[in-house]
Amino acid sequence: MKTTTLWRPTGPEELDLVRDSDWRAWPPRLPDQPIFYPVLNEDYAIKIARDWNVPRSGVGYVTRFEVRSDFLERYPVQQVGGQTVLELWVPAEELPEFNANIVGQIEVVHEFRP
Repeated sequence: MKTTTLWRPTGPEELDLVRDSDWRAWPPRLPDQPIFYPVLNEDYAIKIARDWNVPRSGVGYVTRFEVRSDFLERYPVQQVGGQTVLELWVPAEELPEFNANIVGQIEVVHEFRP
């Protein structure tokens, strides 16, 4: 089975919920969060965690995880800025199916503090 590596910048509240899932699933979106957006490169995830999550929450994390590549084909890559600012937009209602296609565990690869 072929997998694709994705990253997700996150704050402490979301990370606590991932931990509660035994590092295997992302929590449901809040009502004002219609999409779940994992990113396609580590540098972009680092920038968001460091420059957005730290000022907002006091800490920012970058997570890495694997998802079945064939499942991800349904989500076109979204370029939301420069050439390497790439995301997948997963509708909130599809997040349970997305989580079911995660292979292995979600892992924290970076932590940033002020």
